Amino acid sequence: MTVLYRGMDRAALDVAYNNTKAVYDFQTLFAGFQTRSVHFYETTQCVRDLKYGSRLRERFDMIHGRGDNPPTVVYVHGGYWQTLCKEDFAFVAQGPLELGYNVVLAEYTLAPQASMTQIVQEISRLLDHLAHNLDELNMGHGPVYLVGHSAGGHLSLVNRSHPLLTHTMVISPLVDLEPISLSWLNEKLNLTPGEIDLYSPLLHISEGTPMTVAAGTAELPELVRHASEYAAAAAKSGEEVEYVVIDGRNHFTILEDLACASGVLAQALARALR
Repeated sequence: MTVLYRGMDRAALDVAYNNTKAVYDFQTLFAGFQTRSVHFYETTQCVRDLKYGSRLRERFDMIHGRGDNPPTVVYVHGGYWQTLCKEDFAFVAQGPLELGYNVVLAEYTLAPQASMTQIVQEISRLLDHLAHNLDELNMGHGPVYLVGHSAGGHLSLVNRSHPLLTHTMVISPLVDLEPISLSWLNEKLNLTPGEIDLYSPLLHISEGTPMTVAAGTAELPELVRHASEYAAAAAKSGEEVEYVVIDGRNHFTILEDLACASGVLAQALARALR
């Protein structure tokens, strides 16, 4: 056995970062997400597939909340930077909408069609586009929350100093790219040594928005470690951070606490306004 990272060889790392295999009957769970997302689009007024760049997947959906200047949640989906799309997770917008917030559902180019550097830049470009088009998009001038899940949490953290943002919420974020680069995930990501260093949020905690960092107790241990170590390191660096642990939630069911206005994560967003 060749130990690559924290006592794990390649096979152990592959298991440690395989979220779908860790969840019983994942296919049924995820099909439910997709069905609920289709229903959301069918029953909610939504401006879909607005462009923020020249690439095919540089697009977003805009759903308006209540009032003249409501808060806006910009949601960045997960999928290890290489799978899934905003349409799979549209159901999560229901919770913020029930609170009266605008919701932006973000899309981005996936690996291997885009490098990590390009993906990070796309989310930055989206935030620039929103900042420059607040009035055209009828977003108003309320606070803007960047919310990301898993790989989307990583993309949120590396962009949390963007001037548009008021608060950053990351749900089961990936903050250390070294073990990612040593596992099956790197077959499409092809991370360079420079990207592993530059885009590992755990290694570069700088000034930015206040944060909420969340994880579920039923997640894989490595995912819990990413969230807990980042929250502790950010607090030690003097950044404002709330670490939220949700009992019984796994890497996917944790999204239920955003998709409902009374959920733990939706309520954490509401607290951030006070």
